[in-house]
Amino acid sequence: MKLEYSEKGTFKLQQLSNRFQQFSIECKGSSKLYELLSLHIAREKEILRLGAYARKGQPVPNLLFGAVHYLLLKGIDHPLKDFYMSITKNPDKMENCPPFFTDFCSKYENEIIHLLQTKLVQTNEVRRCAYLYPAFCYIYELTKQPLALIEIGTSAGFQLLWDQYKYSYGTGEIYGNKNSNIHLMSEIKNGNSPFLFEEPPPVSHRIGTDLHINNVSNQDDYIWLMALIWPEHNDRRTMLRKVAQVVNNNNLKLIQGDGITLIPKITEQVKDNSTLCIFHTHVANQFSHGDKVRLLDKIQKISRTRDIFHLYNNMFDGDLHLDYIIDGKKQMKTIGKTEGHGNWFEWRINS
Repeated sequence: MKLEYSEKGTFKLQQLSNRFQQFSIECKGSSKLYELLSLHIAREKEILRLGAYARKGQPVPNLLFGAVHYLLLKGIDHPLKDFYMSITKNPDKMENCPPFFTDFCSKYENEIIHLLQTKLVQTNEVRRCAYLYPAFCYIYELTKQPLALIEIGTSAGFQLLWDQYKYSYGTGEIYGNKNSNIHLMSEIKNGNSPFLFEEPPPVSHRIGTDLHINNVSNQDDYIWLMALIWPEHNDRRTMLRKVAQVVNNNNLKLIQGDGITLIPKITEQVKDNSTLCIFHTHVANQFSHGDKVRLLDKIQKISRTRDIFHLYNNMFDGDLHLDYIIDGKKQMKTIGKTEGHGNWFEWRINS
């Protein structure tokens, strides 16, 4: 399967090249392998043509790297595996990797295309709960009602269980579920100190939606989530294994489908004695502008009959936002910037 060149196709390849160059910058200090490979791919038209098979709205670098990583984790025997810290304890020099990556993409082109056309880049970063915890504490402080959680882009439901983990923010104090074996540490930068309950606020509902639900007890889904973790991030793989056990021990309601369309019907399941919280992290960058408008419109309509909170990032900028409507009055709060893997975040709201 080959893409034919055209003026439009050439323009798309240039866009993809620019995106991989930018991704290389994003990888600095976090993944030397992906930093080097991104610069290499930006100059390789054949690999860029592979990336063009990704579904509209998908972050192509993450998806392409995830597809290759997935095939290696599934057991394909190719010299490329010797550069991945997720597979070998003593990887070869990263600088020697590019030609092996090119060869792998050429030999397994059809398998990669299939994954690009069928898989999604989905949440597997539980550390983002480190900034969800203070946000949900803030909401509970306002309403004093159990939180009814509806997550768009839930993947496997890791973030719906934010109250099952324990947290620390550089002060030595522990918050959340202090008996948990999952300890999430983060730094609060450039802002105020959020109010934090020592024990998590009560949760009445946990409902997640996604175009594809990942079942961590399914081997293929589990490996795909592992493949989305960058090769050098061994601690994130360890964390995923622990969180998968927590998910398997909890009864989550995960619904496959378009979350924006499903929201009105889902909210009907939530009684008035719960605080309705719609949230999503690092998902809205995959929404079209029309989908973003549609989501906000549905939230506005729901607010005509009940109070509602909307916690999100990557809608119109990269910041974390909290919008809420109580008694028909709307408040729009900017919490601040967040590091993609939850290692730090800002808190600009006055608690």
